[in-house]
Amino acid sequence: MNITLIFEHPDFYVVDKPEGVGFHDEDVAMANKQGTDGTDIKEKQMGFFNLCAAHFSETLFPVHRLDKLTSGLLILARNKKAAIWFQQAFENKQIQKYYLALSIGKPKKKQGSIIGDMAKARLSQWKLIKTKENPSITRFFNWGLTCPSTTGLRLFLVKPETGKTHQIRVALKSLGSAILGDKLYGGQDSDRGYLHALMLNFTYSEQEIKLMSFPSSGALFVDNKNRISELVQQPELHNWPSK
Repeated sequence: MNITLIFEHPDFYVVDKPEGVGFHDEDVAMANKQGTDGTDIKEKQMGFFNLCAAHFSETLFPVHRLDKLTSGLLILARNKKAAIWFQQAFENKQIQKYYLALSIGKPKKKQGSIIGDMAKARLSQWKLIKTKENPSITRFFNWGLTCPSTTGLRLFLVKPETGKTHQIRVALKSLGSAILGDKLYGGQDSDRGYLHALMLNFTYSEQEIKLMSFPSSGALFVDNKNRISELVQQPELHNWPSK
């Protein structure tokens, strides 16, 4: 696998993770191979983090992650000191993250915030609940996209202010707009999971880092790139909802 390097710093890399690749190593069943007891024989498949470590030939430290279906910008620390800084920066909301998502069907509202605690549900899912003791916070805008091949296509620009597991996927499902290709949360079948980490914005050692990378896979992302770019423009300058 080719690793796309977006930004290099002595303390960290920012890479563009492809969709369909898990962050961690995982056991994958080998095709048409079973043990004497009839169970599938599995082999270890290297995850994206270790693929990056092998590519750069150095010890790296994870500071955040992206789901298997999600593509886009990912930070990899190159030393422990940087790893601790980034972990604390994420916890303290010093790193601004912006995502793109595509869905089918009009959501309950055009823009706003989705705020609530998250709890485990069935089949490895998470769900949004009414309490707000330690809530996930997700801000969003959405627009309709005219697309001859897909009726009712909608673009979401999303700013998660917390980093809960499956946060954006659960938030958009709660609006009635499950992400295209996200079968776990009821999204319509598609050629990929249409969630992409578009932009990172933070200050590191007095240097402002602002990085943006549009998705390079997924027919609906690629075919609508110009219109998506026109709508999104500079994500940090949008008048983001506070409620």
